[in-house]
Amino acid sequence: MYQSKFANRELDLLFDAVLSLKNKEECYRFFEDLCTVNELTSLSQRLEVARLLYEKKTYAEIGALTTASTATISRINRSLEYGADGYPIVFERLKAREAAEDPEEERKEV
Repeated sequence: MYQSKFANRELDLLFDAVLSLKNKEECYRFFEDLCTVNELTSLSQRLEVARLLYEKKTYAEIGALTTASTATISRINRSLEYGADGYPIVFERLKAREAAEDPEEERKEV
């Protein structure tokens, strides 16, 4: 079992809360209460940068698409390369979900 270096009671509560959410509407409600607009924007931008890096886009392409700085892109790239593999887990699951929801897309990739 993975043991995070950041694990503590407060983070456990946060993650348990997120895992208890049942749908996107509940996520919007919870995160709107939990985070500021800037915090949500920052988190979503990081995830988008990570997704684009995972898809092998260049720093220039990512910067143009997201307005993220090269420092931010570089930091996220380090997490992708040397981190805890959280991004790949999420991206592979999202890809599998998309394929399950749209069988036509799955046939295109084959």
